[in-house]
Amino acid sequence: MHKIYIDEGNYNIIYQIPQIIYSSLISGVINTIIKYLSLSQDNIIELKQSKGKNNLEQKTKKLMYKLNIKFGLFFILSFLLISFFWYYITCFCGIYRNTQIHLLKDSGISFAMSLLYPFGKSLLPGILRIYGLKYKNEYLYKISLFAQNI
Repeated sequence: MHKIYIDEGNYNIIYQIPQIIYSSLISGVINTIIKYLSLSQDNIIELKQSKGKNNLEQKTKKLMYKLNIKFGLFFILSFLLISFFWYYITCFCGIYRNTQIHLLKDSGISFAMSLLYPFGKSLLPGILRIYGLKYKNEYLYKISLFAQNI
């Protein structure tokens, strides 16, 4: 707030970049936790590939119990996070009325970065794999497999 006051309300992108990066990293961590709680295909595939057919009913019940807990935690955590963020932004914009434009600009830039990040994350392993296969370079291919898992 003080920096906005010193800059006389002008938007200073250079000063905002670290905060935008921090918010992107924090949202990435929260996104990873939410994905873990909401996605269940790995558990289902593991059940399908299990060798022991005699314990299938018991494994299915155990998986259903585990998924019910995961989905319950997902909905509770999502509701709490959305409620907290809504309350925080409402209070912030109510108190600091003159900084709402700055908040919208920072949010827009952070949102654009969150849209571009997966694009780059998917593009890099693909390019490395194409060149690794084209030039028969085993190291590039292995780096693309590593980059895919990050």
